[in-house]
Amino acid sequence: MRAINEDIINKFKLYLYEEEKSDNTIDKYMRDIRFFHEWLDGREIDKPMILEYKKELCKKYAPQSVNSTLSALNALFTFMNWNELRVKTLKIQREVFIDKEKELTKAEYEKLLMAAKAKKDDRLYYLMQTIGSTGMRISELKYVTCEAIRAGQAVINCKGKIRQVFLPKQLCKMLKAYIKRLRIKSGPVFVTRSGRPLDRSNIWHMLKRLCKIAGVAESKVFPHNFRHLFARTFYSVQRDIVRLADLLGHSNINTTRIYTIESGAVHMMQIQKLGLLRC
Repeated sequence: MRAINEDIINKFKLYLYEEEKSDNTIDKYMRDIRFFHEWLDGREIDKPMILEYKKELCKKYAPQSVNSTLSALNALFTFMNWNELRVKTLKIQREVFIDKEKELTKAEYEKLLMAAKAKKDDRLYYLMQTIGSTGMRISELKYVTCEAIRAGQAVINCKGKIRQVFLPKQLCKMLKAYIKRLRIKSGPVFVTRSGRPLDRSNIWHMLKRLCKIAGVAESKVFPHNFRHLFARTFYSVQRDIVRLADLLGHSNINTTRIYTIESGAVHMMQIQKLGLLRC
């Protein structure tokens, strides 16, 4: 019998943990599996039913979201040795240009910084600059500790992979003054009032409130976009995608290419500068 119950879900969660998946990945998979479990409503699973569920997902969500959900289901089916239930993900053509409505520009980044400073929100002011000047992931922010600032680099240990993130001297100088004012002597720098490291949800809500003050579109203001801004800015100056991949912690350069996509307007300006037209 092919059916999902709480026991299977819990065993699958333990399996993901033992496979050293990140906390964010485990949470995402669990949400997708539980949503599917509710949709099943106790019914036994077969391939036509999975295909029906896939069709419903396609009607409601973007292709990337559909594929993300299908990946979670396929992982569960593999874990349970229900390989005949696995379904193909959608084929998505690689984007050539980034949507202008989603691209955070350097000028907008400056607006956000000025708004945070005017609001006297030092924590968010320095947090945005830390991500923007290093390209680190939000999940890696907890490794920016007092010890890391003094050393000038943060040692990231994620899913068994260890890498170094260098902290610019100017950033370290600002953060040293910041932790001195707050009397933080050790551990993570960016924490909640209770002393716990800020997570993705905390930062997301802080940014959403700030973007209204700064006059920057909400569609552009989310934590990961600061990492994209770092990548595009670095690549526009250095034109070294291999070095950029190292800085971002990517093992595949094709992943890094996604971060260097620019808007169509930038490409149009570059084409116009070629000088291949005569009136």
